[in-house]
Amino acid sequence: MSKQKPTVGIVSLGCPKATVDSERILTQLRTEGYELTNSYEDADAVIVNTCGFIDSAVQESLDTIGEALEENGKVIVTGCLGARSEEITNVHPKVLAVSGPAAYQEVLNAVHDAIAPPPHNPFVDLVPPQGIKLTPKHYAYLKISEGCNHRCTFCIIPSMRGDLVSRSVGDVIAEAKRLKAAGVKELLVVSQDTAAYGVDVKYKTEFAEGRPTKTSMVGLSEALGELGGVDEFWVRLHYVYPYPNVEEVIPLMAAGKILPYLDMPLQHANPRILKAMKRPGNVEQTLERIKKWREAVPNLTIRSTFIVGFPGETEEEFQDLLDFLEEAQLDRVGCFQYSPVTGAVANDLAPPVPDEVKQDRYERFMETQQVISANKMNAKIGTVIQVLVDEVDDEGAICRSQADAPEIDGLVFIPDAQHLNPGDFVTVKVFAADEYDLWAEPVGDEFVAQETSYIELG
Repeated sequence: MSKQKPTVGIVSLGCPKATVDSERILTQLRTEGYELTNSYEDADAVIVNTCGFIDSAVQESLDTIGEALEENGKVIVTGCLGARSEEITNVHPKVLAVSGPAAYQEVLNAVHDAIAPPPHNPFVDLVPPQGIKLTPKHYAYLKISEGCNHRCTFCIIPSMRGDLVSRSVGDVIAEAKRLKAAGVKELLVVSQDTAAYGVDVKYKTEFAEGRPTKTSMVGLSEALGELGGVDEFWVRLHYVYPYPNVEEVIPLMAAGKILPYLDMPLQHANPRILKAMKRPGNVEQTLERIKKWREAVPNLTIRSTFIVGFPGETEEEFQDLLDFLEEAQLDRVGCFQYSPVTGAVANDLAPPVPDEVKQDRYERFMETQQVISANKMNAKIGTVIQVLVDEVDDEGAICRSQADAPEIDGLVFIPDAQHLNPGDFVTVKVFAADEYDLWAEPVGDEFVAQETSYIELG
């Protein structure tokens, strides 16, 4: 294929934080005049943004690098696995460069070395104010900080991304406004520890868009809640550590300023295991908080993730986790079998749980939660809810409710709704459910149409 300008491709793996890193790199490359593509064949070089959180993610990253080398030949590697560069170069010595997470300038320098920057014409090489995004046009991730101050024994993220560094609250709010102006209908607030936002700057107050705003989860949520409220603009909080300050965002949810949704990774429910993980261990207090939050916000959705088979976990300790699930009645739950990722302190705390035991506990955990989820979904039949359309196919519209984050939660299907468009808000009545998803029909013909000013890759 004949190209007038040098072209860069990217493969972005891992969590939403990595997606935001990839978007920042692509935005700068586009500003410099590079063309962007999602094709190996059309690219002069390929960037692979890796994940190194668990062993399966490491293997996926290494396989993807190998695929990119085979299909293209010029590969620049960055991301969390890049912090352990030997693991990459030992397997793939032909990669052009390796850098760690959020190493934006190093990646750009490597691209410049591989492909000379094109002549730049600011009147031609236009980049939209919100930058280049890898997500669909109607939602975007808003990263508010980098790194983490915790030292959970199963996690190696701080060794790769460092301690928590909060973004300026003014910069975050300005980005949120640019995204909304570009047609984004849902902001997903992400970080390693959203509840700790601002702790590194002592929660200082800044003037953000002309108003004093505290650099904190609550201050940020208040400001984001002023962008329209849940009827027209969704703000969803992810990775909220179970701190007491969570209580302060509950009133914003009750008032319809931000979505009644908390993504709160709890990891376990046995005090000894939580202590070994270096996680908060007061399970009874957690249950009391959940009860209090639901009293204030009856439609609150709580999502969490848990680890089974942590080194030394006994059958009795695992049963504590199942008992917690039954009592907490969480809405959305993910489960991972403990993975002895290289460098994790937990690997040496106790003998490993055999793989067959981990698998058995995983299956029992999921069976327990599946019953809870099915009951909760069936209770929604006959209710009227707001959904956001993600895509439309030959069978109808595929949507999400306020209770559903993209890629990790359930879906709402509207049969024969080809008249809808991605990014539309629709009011629907639920008529069927299974363990995770809903089926619904529109109530009336009114919906909020999507407008956008996005640039597509490819």
